[in-house]
Amino acid sequence: MIHGERKTAAPIRWAMVGGGRGSQIGYIHRSAALRDRHFELVAGAFDLDPERGRAFGAELGLEAGRCYPDHATMFAEEAARPDGIRAVSVATPNNTHYAITKAALEHGLHVVCEKPLCFTTAEALELADLARARGRIVGVTYGYAGHQLIEQASAMVARGDLGEIRLVNLQFAHGFHSEAVELENPATRWRVDPRFAGPSYVLGDVGTHPFYISEVILPHLKVKRLLCARQSFVRSRAPLEDNAVTLMEYDNGAFGTVWSSAVNAGSMHGQKVRITGAKASLEWWDERPNQLSFEVQGEPARILERGMPYLHPEALADDRIGGGHPEGLFEAWSNLYDRFAIAMEASDRGDTARLAALRYPDIAAGVEGVRWVENCVRSADRGGVWVDYE
Repeated sequence: MIHGERKTAAPIRWAMVGGGRGSQIGYIHRSAALRDRHFELVAGAFDLDPERGRAFGAELGLEAGRCYPDHATMFAEEAARPDGIRAVSVATPNNTHYAITKAALEHGLHVVCEKPLCFTTAEALELADLARARGRIVGVTYGYAGHQLIEQASAMVARGDLGEIRLVNLQFAHGFHSEAVELENPATRWRVDPRFAGPSYVLGDVGTHPFYISEVILPHLKVKRLLCARQSFVRSRAPLEDNAVTLMEYDNGAFGTVWSSAVNAGSMHGQKVRITGAKASLEWWDERPNQLSFEVQGEPARILERGMPYLHPEALADDRIGGGHPEGLFEAWSNLYDRFAIAMEASDRGDTARLAALRYPDIAAGVEGVRWVENCVRSADRGGVWVDYE
């Protein structure tokens, strides 16, 4: 990775739905997808306002005729072109993800979708079945999982460095919405409106990120039951929560907690993952993504640095600029888009062995994120009671 060699035969013709002018997440998608030359942006339906979308597409250097008024028109017209798109990224509000992803799969396209994939587990499973039937890849942008030290943590757990896993402490608790910022900020307004955001705010918006990271590090652990309590401290956000605490029991007897919050006043980001075993603990904090804490009982604490030769090969494969130089969000997202492209190409040529060996947030991760939120909401809405994980 560090020398930037292409890992696919040719760039994948790619489009975006949403992510137009002023969209921070749209810029992140494009920066990540285009970085390693795996994708070529050739079309888009960037905005609900067709003229504004066309103007933005022109700024990106796209042909005017391939800047479409909506996703349905784009999918139909691109399907009729010999050089039509092969993949699309969906960077639109939550309530549109299911319909756009389904339409893309029905047109034979690979998809990269913002989370949540949809609002219900039933919808998510329908999309998974459709992706499987069409032989298409669906990637979900749990971008923080692209940090190379997440791979290091996974390898250390698999090797037994921590011993039997006992505790899983997860949090993503920032403070930027500790007041009703949505009154002035349209980008936040839809996130706290159930018509657009779905059945939750912070559980789906931030809580699913560390939950997915824990799945990467601990693939052998499965949630058996959970209890969730959620609050709307900014009252106008009810029935959606801006703070939630989830307790989880795993099938091996381990115990987990997830703190999801947008009202942790003073916190910049507050995403931390701590895994505790019988012998040692690991901790990763996304504000210091280049370090992984490794604490063995009875020994001095150690800090493992990104890009160093003592890391596992799986971690070093994601290295981009060598040890000592700080990396961050764009590198993590680029690593995910790198894997998305490899998966899409492998799927197109029927390389099931390559697909089986590749770890990325796929349709199953999207399904599990929706399932986790659904179970949390079910528990919270029953008064914060234990529920079996369904």
